[in-house]
Amino acid sequence: MRLRDRVQKVVEEYGEEVSIGIFGSHSAKEIGAAAKAAGFRTVVVAQRGRDALYTRYNRHLYDEVVLVERFRDMLKEEVQERLRELNTVFIPNRSFAVYVGYDGIEREFEVPIYGSRFMLRAEEREHERGQYYLLERAGIRTPKSFESPEEIDRLCIVKVQQAANPLERAYFYASSPEDYHAQAQELLRRGVISEEGLRRARIEEYVLGARFNANFHAYALKDVFGDFDFVGFSDRRQVNLQGFLNLPARDQLKIEVPVTNEEIGHMGVTMRESKQQVVYEYAERFLRVAEREYPPGMIGAFSLQGAVGYSRDTGRLEFFVFDLSPRVPGDPAIGPTSPEMRNLSIKHGRRIEDPLDLAMMEIREAAELGRLKEIVT
Repeated sequence: MRLRDRVQKVVEEYGEEVSIGIFGSHSAKEIGAAAKAAGFRTVVVAQRGRDALYTRYNRHLYDEVVLVERFRDMLKEEVQERLRELNTVFIPNRSFAVYVGYDGIEREFEVPIYGSRFMLRAEEREHERGQYYLLERAGIRTPKSFESPEEIDRLCIVKVQQAANPLERAYFYASSPEDYHAQAQELLRRGVISEEGLRRARIEEYVLGARFNANFHAYALKDVFGDFDFVGFSDRRQVNLQGFLNLPARDQLKIEVPVTNEEIGHMGVTMRESKQQVVYEYAERFLRVAEREYPPGMIGAFSLQGAVGYSRDTGRLEFFVFDLSPRVPGDPAIGPTSPEMRNLSIKHGRRIEDPLDLAMMEIREAAELGRLKEIVT
């Protein structure tokens, strides 16, 4: 029996008393708050030694705590059995995908996951049906990419995995092949990146424009809630880029430290309405491609991350998408700063304060209607 079939068999026995499973990193506080606000029982899996944020400072958000020595221990049968005993529907985030691993999630983790566990792998840039493949198939505007540093003929951003951190990349900027090689060699010398990471790096045109993470929620119960909701825009706060930008240009030039672009937080932003329609259209196109490539398609939170800038080809303002996040974006700034929360409260006839309220709304409805099998894999 395939894992998908085994999971469907598990969830058939749940009934209406569902617990929300939370991975103790990335977006665990936001998920816990949304789940408790919706009246769910919660269970967090935390790694011993980095658990105080959940087991001490925010213990009120979690009814059950499962401590593991390392996150991959979630795949142990006794941990999975405990989650199933609690009728757990697990909410995936980026840390879950990175620390547990796609193979383990797709082949060994026999706990129902809200949304498609198989789409998590699509975030990887090197995967044959990864995010660039999906964006291209959807006809979504992306920055021009370069196969080789020798092709660089404009300002580019080079996206390289950090050597010591699987969650973060060490971006650098280059305007010519010579500039690329000089910076790459310096980062290699400092140990910031590896030869393997550089070989797999993506080189793409740098979009001179305002950055926007366009955040959405897609539904499985389309007959109840519709196709998807837009939940708001955000932008990233990055180390050590933010520090550089806070200095005058003459002082930036004095610092001989590579810019790492390591994400450390978010802030809410807005986009003028005349430019928003294309954002909705891109989301719709992506969802149709996801249904074909990764059935049953995208369910739950996702983000199209990019920038609005003038196209070199058309001279018009366009929204360029350079990242796809097919999971909870880990951005608690969206709820408090987004005007879409009031919009969605009106649409759904209930108070919506955070994007994850929409996930809890669908899980609750599916449980009450006996349709949990439709929202999990």
